[in-house]
Amino acid sequence: MVTSTDTGLDGSPYQQYLYSYPHKTSYRALRPRPALADVWRAQARDALFLYVHVPFCEMRCGFCNLFTRANAPAEQVGAYLRQVRRQAERVADALGGDAGYARVAFGGGTPTYLTAGELAELFDIATSTLGARLPGVPLSVETSPATATPDRLAVLAAHGATRVSIGVQSFLDAEARAAGRPQRRTEVEAALGAIRDAAIPVLNVDLIYGIDGQTAGTWRESLDAALAWRPEELYLYPLYVRPLTGLGRRAPSRAEWDAERLALYTQAVEVLGAAGYRQESMRQFRRADVPAPDGPDYCCQDDGMVGLGCGARSYTTDLHYSFDYAVSVTQVRAVLDDYLARPADDFRFAEFGYRLDDDEQRRRWLLKSLLRAEGVDPAAYAARFGRPPREDFPQLGLLVERGWATDGGLRLTPAGLARSDAVGPWLTSAEVRRAMTGYVPR
Repeated sequence: MVTSTDTGLDGSPYQQYLYSYPHKTSYRALRPRPALADVWRAQARDALFLYVHVPFCEMRCGFCNLFTRANAPAEQVGAYLRQVRRQAERVADALGGDAGYARVAFGGGTPTYLTAGELAELFDIATSTLGARLPGVPLSVETSPATATPDRLAVLAAHGATRVSIGVQSFLDAEARAAGRPQRRTEVEAALGAIRDAAIPVLNVDLIYGIDGQTAGTWRESLDAALAWRPEELYLYPLYVRPLTGLGRRAPSRAEWDAERLALYTQAVEVLGAAGYRQESMRQFRRADVPAPDGPDYCCQDDGMVGLGCGARSYTTDLHYSFDYAVSVTQVRAVLDDYLARPADDFRFAEFGYRLDDDEQRRRWLLKSLLRAEGVDPAAYAARFGRPPREDFPQLGLLVERGWATDGGLRLTPAGLARSDAVGPWLTSAEVRRAMTGYVPR
């Protein structure tokens, strides 16, 4: 039986976004460093996810705790691409000739910080060096209002990008500034027009709720402005104020802020539902007439991820690994400088990571399923682990008692989805929680 030592369900509904498990702050230096050839030898490699990380942005948003550098000089960008190619060569050697990719994503940072020519080079690394089929498999690329330019988007379209995600956050200039993202709505609208002109099949718009000064009325303005473009997807994020970020010194009233964010979330669910959007998770909404991405089968609960670049993670069944992680400007630059200075053969090894035992593998499968609207497939879980999920996680019954889940705790109700950022931390293991607590932000 897999247990958790702390309920945590009675606290804030906004504790932590569990976009991966275990969280990167639980990673530690791997000593001795395992060779990637050994890490991947026993893994299925026919349906991998390739993630390429570009750690550059034109500005650092006030809420951002991602690994990124603002306004990097051109020579560092060029050096980074050369180093990513060296890394890709060593990773390709470790994976062997039978590796295949079912999904690809370029993230960051802002990949479209790169020039059109540099983007073409990034695609060449993914295709020529690693063998990803582009065009051919679903490809998602992140962009920003300032960098979604026609020449860059033309490169994405030519290489088969199927999805572009743009971080708008708010269509109101004053709210964008309050979130530490100075931009003008005219720039945002021009970028959205350029994406639509590029005829990339899926447009995703990111919005944030809980910004200082935001009201139900201004939130509705942003929602309506986004819906005017009929995006295939929208991601709605509650604002978090994290250490070492531009907004990190803010100290809002927790109870009051929680109530505000929950009310804005509830409003958005109603507005998007009425506009014909299907909720896929607490954050993701997909237009009901848009089919799920087509392409080779990929199971995020079980199939591996190959990460390239300084801030990328890689996932196997029993090891998640990456390079070092930092948030502050000086420490990000130090980690980036270290990456750029490494000899090529360093990329044959995993540096930082977390080893998942059998219990953690079960927990990861559960979490990656439960926090989605469709919930946990008990037959798939049992086929993978040999027994029903309720035997491993009897505490799921508490979610049913609270009205936050149905199907014996395997599918969240609307109230449960709204509290995904509390349910995820509640189900985090004591071991991972201890490791996260021991991480020193820098």
